[in-house]
Amino acid sequence: MTLNFEDLRIKMVDNQLRTTDVTDKPLLQAFLDVPREKFVPSARQPLAYIDDDVLVLGASAESGARYLMQPSPFAKLVQLANVQPEDVVLDVGCATGYSAGVLSRIAGSVIAIESDQALAEQATATLAQLGYDNVVVVSTPLQKGYAAEAPYDVILFEGGIDHVPGPLFDQLKDGGRLVAVEGAGNSGQAMIYVKNDGVVSGRPAFNSAVKPLPGFERVPEFEF
Repeated sequence: MTLNFEDLRIKMVDNQLRTTDVTDKPLLQAFLDVPREKFVPSARQPLAYIDDDVLVLGASAESGARYLMQPSPFAKLVQLANVQPEDVVLDVGCATGYSAGVLSRIAGSVIAIESDQALAEQATATLAQLGYDNVVVVSTPLQKGYAAEAPYDVILFEGGIDHVPGPLFDQLKDGGRLVAVEGAGNSGQAMIYVKNDGVVSGRPAFNSAVKPLPGFERVPEFEF
């Protein structure tokens, strides 16, 4: 049976996004426009629009598994960040590039960073094939961000993290917003941080359970 991906995109928006209070019209249109199936391995294309995270790279000795974030929490994070048409966005852990593709439809430009070289190359090729020419994918350690293009209006993390490294806050523009899911499993909380006059303040926005983004685990401190 041949899948109609356009119909599946419409169902994703109507059944997964609108029902979880995603109401921003340009953002909903971006989800309708960007073909999620192009950003998953061919064998998993039938699963591209399920209401769950989609595995795109298995775990290895060097790193944990990588996923496309479940559509609803990803959309809610982007909506929380209040991305504007002129914004420069840093997409941390873009994997195969789907998140960067969505962000490219609503932002001025997107710097997407990815630590896995093969994923970065795949993201670059897919985004170019689709004509998303306001996105640059850079292969670099995620924990360092990408200072070369800083400061950013918006920074997003494409997976759950234990904490936000200091360099990422340093790369946030004054008035900028950083959004991430902090915590593991059902204890995860979507956080929004805002920088004003050089001072960063944060607040929880909603509960969210997403797959972890490797490399952001908190290192236990030694105690006597």
